[in-house]
Amino acid sequence: MKRFRLISLVLCISILGWLLFVSSASAQIKLSYSIFFPAPHKHSVLAAEWGKEIEKRTNGRVVVTMHYGGTLTPGPAIYDGIVKGLSDAGMSVCGYTRGRFPLTEVVELPLGHKSGWAITKTINDYVAQFKPKEFDDVKMMYMHAHGPGLLHTKKSVTKLEDLKGMKVRVFGAVTKLITLLGGAPVSMAMGETYEALSRGVVEGSVAPYEALQGWKWGEVVKFSIEAPAMYYSSAFFIAMNKAKWNSIPPGDQRIIEQINAEWIEKQGKAWDEIDKAGKDFTVQRGNQIIALSVDENRRWERTLKPMYDEYVKSMKDKGLPGDKALEFFLHTIYKYQK
Repeated sequence: MKRFRLISLVLCISILGWLLFVSSASAQIKLSYSIFFPAPHKHSVLAAEWGKEIEKRTNGRVVVTMHYGGTLTPGPAIYDGIVKGLSDAGMSVCGYTRGRFPLTEVVELPLGHKSGWAITKTINDYVAQFKPKEFDDVKMMYMHAHGPGLLHTKKSVTKLEDLKGMKVRVFGAVTKLITLLGGAPVSMAMGETYEALSRGVVEGSVAPYEALQGWKWGEVVKFSIEAPAMYYSSAFFIAMNKAKWNSIPPGDQRIIEQINAEWIEKQGKAWDEIDKAGKDFTVQRGNQIIALSVDENRRWERTLKPMYDEYVKSMKDKGLPGDKALEFFLHTIYKYQK
């Protein structure tokens, strides 16, 4: 009889343990994450570490599965994919869907910033203060923005006249920048640019130094033009499907938001690190860095100045505080770059 009771007790404990395991497994929240960067890229590595940190701190209650290189949704479709639930979360660039995020296009103006960390801190302060309604259909995790965006070309550019008619790969509001400088903008996603440069479909492209190594452009361009007057950036979002976010228990949401705050710092510093690596990479290949003369840079500055006025007017026509957003960015970037 005692043996029978012991066997029954062990059996009950085993069943209870199995039920608890099944209950725990079924309660686990799994998140698919879409990103257009290739797996080895620094930003893909950071995104994967973000997911691992969430799994660690939630004790496995929330698990993130990465989908690199636009395999789940291509870069320009990632935001809509998040909204529709094709992916639960993702990272991409606001400028891939021009006009979708009008107020945030302020970051694509030639603001003359000096570092990815400073502009990343600034754009997250902007989101916190302005709470742009253009992001209302997702739960924004955090944002980041790259260091100085400049021109990389297959032929030397030392003055405005050298750019006249040059086919330059662009996206978003940067289209206007290249148009004003006299180039012929060609809209194209990042992943298509290497081949386009290689085949001569375009003669140049805009990006931070990072692209010369991270996307291997240093193999297919010969010159990088340092013109502070044109230094722009791009707004990157890390967002989550709203319904998926709401399915996460409040305690775990707080954990994720703490991790988000930490990753703002990591992502900003990463931009500066990979910009340095990209510049070193292109120099080591024998490519040339061309710094515009002071007088020529002023010419570019005067040529691009209308972008500020056009942005403010365009936002005013849409009922958006473009003047305040521009003022905020210029002031806040300066604060972080002191």
